[in-house]
Amino acid sequence: MRTTQKSLRNKVIYQVFTRNFGNGTFSAVKDQLDRIRALGVDYIYLLPIHPSGEVQRKGSMGSPYAIKDYRAIDPVQGTMDEFIALSEAIHEKGMKLVIDIVFNHTSPDSFLATNHPEWFYRKPDGTMGNRMGDWWDVIDLDYSHKELWEYQIETLKMWAQYVDGFRCDVAPLVSLEFWKEARDEVEKVRPGCLWIAESIEMHSVRANRQAGVATLTDAELYQVFDICYDYDIYDSMKLAMTGAGKVSDFTRAMDLQEGMYPENYCKLRCLENHDRPRAAALVPEDRALRNWTAFQFFAKGAVMLYNGQEYEAMHHPTLFDHDPIETDTGKDISGFLKKLSMIKKDPLLAEGAYQVKTIGKNEDVIVAEYHQAAGTTTEYKRAIGIFSTTGTRQSLPVELENGQYRNEIDGEMVDVFENTMCFTGEPVILFLS
Repeated sequence: MRTTQKSLRNKVIYQVFTRNFGNGTFSAVKDQLDRIRALGVDYIYLLPIHPSGEVQRKGSMGSPYAIKDYRAIDPVQGTMDEFIALSEAIHEKGMKLVIDIVFNHTSPDSFLATNHPEWFYRKPDGTMGNRMGDWWDVIDLDYSHKELWEYQIETLKMWAQYVDGFRCDVAPLVSLEFWKEARDEVEKVRPGCLWIAESIEMHSVRANRQAGVATLTDAELYQVFDICYDYDIYDSMKLAMTGAGKVSDFTRAMDLQEGMYPENYCKLRCLENHDRPRAAALVPEDRALRNWTAFQFFAKGAVMLYNGQEYEAMHHPTLFDHDPIETDTGKDISGFLKKLSMIKKDPLLAEGAYQVKTIGKNEDVIVAEYHQAAGTTTEYKRAIGIFSTTGTRQSLPVELENGQYRNEIDGEMVDVFENTMCFTGEPVILFLS
């Protein structure tokens, strides 16, 4: 993270599972770039673009994470020329491109398994396998082989000709020293390349280590990666979103991140993704969902939207069969997301000192604040976000002087008198000079 810029906290990333996007091709994504850009998106992140294996395949199409050849294009999604055309179009629209890198494992019939079986993990009986029991459609690589390092780094440098970053699948299970060398080498081809680690839950780190599987923590991953997933607090967030847990437990967990990670740390804030339930399924009440979505943008870190989130899709598409993203929901919050993206771009949300807590009778209202720190370039001294996780109208205690304040989200005025806000239940974001 020596070169990680805090401005990454102002970025919006849009996740696309190409096989389930429109007709399932790169061309379908290319056709919707204007719509995606209008959401305020800075990076488009594609799930694996490589062919899936056929041996021990899950479903009719196979998992995109059971890769057969790291240097080839999935013919279902398109051709190499069509991928390059998509990359060029994304850049022409002023956005950048990130692709998924799955270097912990391959499909059992992969190019590497056929040509370099010595590079794979072996079970006690000597056969190739994996260290995670339910991943029966993949076999794990063994990074004790330096020749494997060389092959994988050359693969990254090949793709770095066309892309601006890598999202690295289960990065904690791959050698940290490999990641360090890979980043240094890729920098020679793509200066400023973005590195995102799919870090994992703390309980998973603990369980893996107890099982003898070397696993990296977020703190270790930040030696290499610019952004780590927020899975360290995901469990408490999901409990809060569904009402099964205390919102205050979630905000305390988030606030702890301020003292756990490097000063310029960046978390990936996502309410949903291809591995997690749809936010609209967890929070079916519209106003409550608007509050959670607004908080996702206001929270410290980069934002990731999953294709379909703009339509409040509730169906979670399978990874293993053709299952198009739900778009005909009768809902479209694209304008809302665009406004939140504009708010997200303010430098105070990247550079300011941050804290988060809960207030309200039931402690179900999240209050997040940024305060101007030395060197902050924003014109504002303070930004306050108030988000009701239940969408409930109530009076709230706030540390503000009497007066009316403009809600940056909808332009409506908010009344404060005697340190009390008349809160309608809609999310509120205030910028104070």
